[in-house]
Amino acid sequence: MTKGTSRYPEPIERLIEQFMRYPGVGRKTAERFVLYTIDRFKEDDYLAFMDALHRTKTDIRPCTVCGHLTDDDRCGVCKDDARDESKILLVEESKDVLVVERTGTYDGLYHVLGGVLSPANGVGPEDLRIKSLLERLKDERHKELILATNLSDEGETTARYIQRLLQDTDILLTRIAYGMPAGGNISYADEITLNKALEGRKKI
Repeated sequence: MTKGTSRYPEPIERLIEQFMRYPGVGRKTAERFVLYTIDRFKEDDYLAFMDALHRTKTDIRPCTVCGHLTDDDRCGVCKDDARDESKILLVEESKDVLVVERTGTYDGLYHVLGGVLSPANGVGPEDLRIKSLLERLKDERHKELILATNLSDEGETTARYIQRLLQDTDILLTRIAYGMPAGGNISYADEITLNKALEGRKKI
């Protein structure tokens, strides 16, 4: 850092700014990331890091069936013939799929909305994977839709919207039990709480 200035050289500042784009990463944390990279990374480390970042852009895509992130046309869950096709767990993001899978207790399928309804943020039904969900549910193999949107205002609004769309169908609609704390985020729930929430789901 040059004497008399509080800023790093431009390449370092630019990398700090990029790390600060991540949720929960402030300037001090971003600085630690960058300085660690400069101090510890060897040439091979830089190349491996850049390749991994590039591949997330070129190789990762939403599953053509459920919307979960994958490097193939269909994700591992959708390709697994052992899964129970009668039930679909509706979640907001791919990270929610991973959290549920870690419990080892859910054997059905998933549908990833890609967010929640939020008019204040300009997110409407057309911005989510709702149309593809309705198309999936026309398949008679799918009997139950488990609503597992987060227990936030937006998550509840989204769940009610889905409920209205399916009220005249034969699909059994259930909601994860309120073992989840009000306003809680499914991604931060421990496995026991999440398992109990799934077991205690109720018809709506």
